[in-house]
Amino acid sequence: MLYLHGGGHVSGSPALYGDFTWRIAAATRARTVILDHRLAPEHPFPAALDDAVTAYRALVADGADPRRMAVLGESSGGGLVLAMLLKLRDEGFHLPAAAVALSPWTDLALTGSSLQRNAEADPMLRGMEGARLASYYLAGADPRTPYASPLYADPTGLPPTLIQVGSDEILLDDSVRMAERMRAAGCQVELEIWPRMPHTWQVWARVLPEARAAIDRIGTFVQSKVEPQAAPLSATRPVATPPSEC
Repeated sequence: MLYLHGGGHVSGSPALYGDFTWRIAAATRARTVILDHRLAPEHPFPAALDDAVTAYRALVADGADPRRMAVLGESSGGGLVLAMLLKLRDEGFHLPAAAVALSPWTDLALTGSSLQRNAEADPMLRGMEGARLASYYLAGADPRTPYASPLYADPTGLPPTLIQVGSDEILLDDSVRMAERMRAAGCQVELEIWPRMPHTWQVWARVLPEARAAIDRIGTFVQSKVEPQAAPLSATRPVATPPSEC
């Protein structure tokens, strides 16, 4: 499992996710690697995307079988997971068996109606913050660039994907519309809208029973998609230094 953390593309680090990543590792029965990718504004788009692609390729070069791999991310990390898959697909590289996106930020153009509709209900995010964070990350790039905002991409060929989002989030429409685009493109996608859950509630598993239930669901989904055994893959391209393990 390759994990890409959130933080609006400007914050976050592997050290903050130890309590979550061990739970994900246990639920999915997978070695879990969390990437310490570069952050904006010092390192704007596409630095984080390049880091994610390099990390994934490094894991494969180190012997990981994509058919027994999954990728997971929350918030901006969820959007980054989808962007990474798009880039790997476009480069003709082996895709993982499954992907999980938790409350993914897929539209940096901020066009979802839930930004206003859920503005009072969302306890974690504010729409005005999204515009500022997007500007730091994009640094002048078009917010509808598919590798920055996967909502505007053609998702054909992406692996089976689980999307979890809370009903009260301002980013609800980022998940709903992404799932709709994936279904229209023939992708296998499961969208779960959890009632009254806050943004990325899964990381609060120490205190929220709903978070533990969501993690169990992630484990079931990933294990159902990953091949228990597979024949050797054809040769893959050499890549750079692998990410840190957690």
